[in-house]
Amino acid sequence: MNIPLSILELVSITEQTDARGALDNARDLAAHAERWGYNRIWVAEHHNMPGIASAATSVVLAHIAAGTNTIRIGAGGIMLPNHAPYVIAEQFGTLERLFPGRVDLGLGRAPGTDGVTLRALRRTPDAAEQFPQDVMELQSWLAPVAPGQRIVAVPAAGTEIPLWILGSSHFGAMLAAEFGLPYAFASHFAPADLLPALGLYRDRFKPSHQLDRPYAMVGVNVIAADTDAEAHRLATTQQMAFTNIFRGARGLGQPPIDDIETYWTPIEKAQAGRMLARSIVGSRDTVRAGLEALVEETGADELIVVSMIYDHAARLHSVKLTAEAAGLL
Repeated sequence: MNIPLSILELVSITEQTDARGALDNARDLAAHAERWGYNRIWVAEHHNMPGIASAATSVVLAHIAAGTNTIRIGAGGIMLPNHAPYVIAEQFGTLERLFPGRVDLGLGRAPGTDGVTLRALRRTPDAAEQFPQDVMELQSWLAPVAPGQRIVAVPAAGTEIPLWILGSSHFGAMLAAEFGLPYAFASHFAPADLLPALGLYRDRFKPSHQLDRPYAMVGVNVIAADTDAEAHRLATTQQMAFTNIFRGARGLGQPPIDDIETYWTPIEKAQAGRMLARSIVGSRDTVRAGLEALVEETGADELIVVSMIYDHAARLHSVKLTAEAAGLL
C-alpha cells in the first residue's frame, strides 16, 4: 500500500482513564505514530459527550503537537457553524505560528452535539446553512493582508493553512469539489455514501490556489491484534459504544467483553453494523488485506484510521501492527 496513513484520535475518556489521562494518551499515541511513519493525527470537535475530551480542539492539538516534532496535526474537524470564522482563524493561525508547516484545518457543518448544547454554544440551528460562506470567510482571514484591510486575524493572516472539507454525504463532496479543496469522507461511522461521494468529488473538482487535482482521504476503523480472535474481542468496545448511541446512553468507554451478542439486540446489531461496515478487524495479515482492498475499491489518496480500543497499550500495539500492515515499518 503506497499511500499515506493517518490517525483520527478520539481522545477517549474511559471507565479507567479520566480526561487528563485521555489527553496524555493522545499525546503519547501521536509520539509513537510519528516514529512509526504516520502522516498526520487529527482530533475532532465534540461537545457534551462524557467519553470524549476534545471539545477545545485547538487546545488539544497544541498539547499533542508539543509532544511531537514532525507529524502533521489538525482538526478532523472543526464544526464551523459552531464558531465565528474569525475566531477559528485566530486559533489555528496561532497553532501554525507555534508549529509551522504542520497544521491542517478540516471543516464540517454538523454541530458535533445535540440541539440543547448547540444553544449553549450560542449558535442557531440554521447556522449550518451558511457553511459555504463561512468557509470562504475563513479562507480570507488566513490569506495575506490586502491593502487597506481594516480587520486582520492576528497572527493568522498570511498563514494560508490548508483547509479540508469533511463530509458523510454528497453535500460535502460537491462543496470540496467546487472550492478545490481536499476531501475527507467519514466512512468510519457513515459509510453508505462513500463511493458515490468520492465519484462526485472527483468528477466535479475544480483546481484552486491550494490544490490542482482531487485529493480524497477515507476514514476506516482498524483494530489489529496478534490474532483475529483477540482483535474481534477488542472491537467490542467500539460496538458497545455505537449500541449505546442508539440507546441514548452515551457514556465512558467500556472494557471489551467476550461475547458482543450478549450486549446488543438484533436490531441494535443491524444498526451498529451499518455504521461500522467500513471496519477492518484482525491480525496484521488480515489488516493488510483489508487495507489493500479498501484502497483498490476507493482509489483513496490517503487513509485515516480510527482505533477505538479501551486499553492504551493495546491501542498502541494495534496502531503499530497497522503501520506494519501498511508497509510503514
